[in-house]
Amino acid sequence: MKTKLTLIVLMISGVLLTGFSAETKSHDAKIDLINEEFPEAKQEVLETFGAIAQSIKDGDMDKLISYHAYGPKFTEFKNGQPRNGDAANEEHERTVFGAVTEVVKFDAQDLKIAVYGDVANLTFHSDFELKFGEEVVVVNDQITLLFVKTINGWKMVHEHHAPLN
Repeated sequence: MKTKLTLIVLMISGVLLTGFSAETKSHDAKIDLINEEFPEAKQEVLETFGAIAQSIKDGDMDKLISYHAYGPKFTEFKNGQPRNGDAANEEHERTVFGAVTEVVKFDAQDLKIAVYGDVANLTFHSDFELKFGEEVVVVNDQITLLFVKTINGWKMVHEHHAPLN
């Protein structure tokens, strides 16, 4: 009986010590979210941005909308107007991009992607020329897209658009 009790105490001690050791190691191996580049995640975000652009070129509004994580946390700033949310953003995306008859130019100048673990910030200066019927509209804005990694890939949770001087 004494041997069984000793064995049980040793096993419990070993489990507890291993647990504390693993916890200490995970704290020691913290990721530097500010300086770490996360190259694989950056590539995923870039591919997502490319797919967003392609959905606009293809006129596939459902695909475009699928890259958004709409919900109560979604926000957008546009052209100095008050913040709006998911419903207003979806309506705007479907109305404006759904009316594009041709994407003449869709360039992202000075593109930068900063990944912070499961959050990524993509910034660029738009150099877009979009046709609405015969009218060509030039869009030169500063744009920020904030992404969160979900089980369904990277999704936009915030957009910020401001005219580029």
